[in-house]
Amino acid sequence: MRLRFTKMQGAGNDFVVLDATRAPIELTAEQARRLGDRRFGVGADQILMVERSATPGVDFRYRIYNNSGDEVEQCGNGARCFVRYVHERGLTDKTAVKVETMNRLLELRLQSDGRVTVDMGAPEFDPAQVPFDPSGLEPHRVGGFELWPLEVGDVAVLSMGNPHAVQRVDDVDIAHVESIGPRVEQHSRFPNKVNAGFMQVVARNRIKLRVYERGAGETLPCGTGACAAVVAGIRLGWLDARVDVQARGGVLTIEWPGRGSALMTGPAETVFEGEIEL
Repeated sequence: MRLRFTKMQGAGNDFVVLDATRAPIELTAEQARRLGDRRFGVGADQILMVERSATPGVDFRYRIYNNSGDEVEQCGNGARCFVRYVHERGLTDKTAVKVETMNRLLELRLQSDGRVTVDMGAPEFDPAQVPFDPSGLEPHRVGGFELWPLEVGDVAVLSMGNPHAVQRVDDVDIAHVESIGPRVEQHSRFPNKVNAGFMQVVARNRIKLRVYERGAGETLPCGTGACAAVVAGIRLGWLDARVDVQARGGVLTIEWPGRGSALMTGPAETVFEGEIEL
């Protein structure tokens, strides 16, 4: 199978984007791994499949594969690249588009400065919906929100369409992300595994963040991870309603008023296009 692809990145989180709006594309896990492989394929954190939606009032649907070959629910940086892609390919002329993912409906808005704002939907705090097993644990309550004591540290647990466990660290640059991240990701209390966030609070409107992503390892940024960290920080009383998140690949701006949807604004750009034989 010969595929045309577009390589894109959003704050250093990189993607292979495939256009399945004209004809369906079915990828095996092995083919997804090949595309994402940085030595034998194109190289990317995730593969995005752009499709038309059959739902009235919804413009597109897209599917997300980690470079491990697993299909996953959500990716905030990918959503920003998605809206730039459909504009650049002439698939829509709308500046605001509605998009379905595996489990959410997103509204994406292209700004005049080239950045993209994504309505990421409302966070989910019910442990059963994350999913997270809290049985036998006694949480610490801080500012009206729970920190759950795990062997790897106290974590705030929530979902942004995918599961997140966020812990606060004094200095994110020397945090043991490489060793603790996999232990959080694969912790038995998260039956679907989890994205592990490490947050340093610099000021009430600024944090530094590293994320060990489920199935992908540490990535330069993580859009849903940035949302999860800011939402957790607001609930815990550490942050204001608008926060700049300094990831290793760039800055994302997250806004959450304490209820309803979280908004994420950040960059997205095309790197190159090409073809590959799978």
